[in-house]
Amino acid sequence: MLDAGKTETLLEVNNIEVIYNHVILVLKGVSLSVPKGGITALLGGNGAGKTTTLKAISNLLKSERGEVTKGSILYRGARVQDMSPADLVRMGVIQVMEGRHCFGHLTVEDNLLTGAYTRKDGSAAIARDLEMVYAYFPRLKERRRSQAGYTSGGEQQMVAIGRALMSRPEMILLDEPSMGLAPQLVEQIFEIVKAVNEKEGVTFLLAEQNTNVALRFAHYGYILESGRVVMDGPATGLRENPDVKEFYLGMSDEGRKSFRDVRSYRRRKRWLA
Repeated sequence: MLDAGKTETLLEVNNIEVIYNHVILVLKGVSLSVPKGGITALLGGNGAGKTTTLKAISNLLKSERGEVTKGSILYRGARVQDMSPADLVRMGVIQVMEGRHCFGHLTVEDNLLTGAYTRKDGSAAIARDLEMVYAYFPRLKERRRSQAGYTSGGEQQMVAIGRALMSRPEMILLDEPSMGLAPQLVEQIFEIVKAVNEKEGVTFLLAEQNTNVALRFAHYGYILESGRVVMDGPATGLRENPDVKEFYLGMSDEGRKSFRDVRSYRRRKRWLA
């Protein structure tokens, strides 16, 4: 378990606001920090602002006519707003986009090798890391000559994470890794994330709707609603919080409860009180 008092902070997001098309306010004063070597979860329902937060960190908002209009984002003390996405990649910040986005016409192995495009440490080091990725994802080694577009959703998610690992990242921003996957595969993906974190020292900030799974593997969590952080804390504490249990884990003192049974105004009043 991470000792927050002794751990270096890699990423600091300070009270940012994000606006799309000069009009639509999506993030409203979001702040969070990510310690080196940890797994930090960004939780919330669809439309809460998780993906926008990750794209703000990786400086990808401009392609969607979005911009950070207030606040600051610092990676190792340097302002992200002053860098290009390519600069961030060279610093070791890699985003695995929601929906996987593999190169469908390339083989699995060629997809993985695209992750090493910016590296300057030679073919031998790249070959070693390719074998490292295959050790974490044996299924990819079996499918290495297959076109990525003809692999399953779970295999494509493995390709996307493996491709990120091939860049030798310091931090991976992982967006909705469980989306569209069967529960057994979700568990497998999160087990691999945990192993990569512990064995390779890669820091993760993951955006995830599946709160139950995310809080079992993360060290710390932030819950977003309507573009605001409404709660944060160590993952173990959030798992036991009665509001989190009721609204995100489907449990209350009266037993299992459907999220649809809770009126939205009641949820908002309780979170933001």
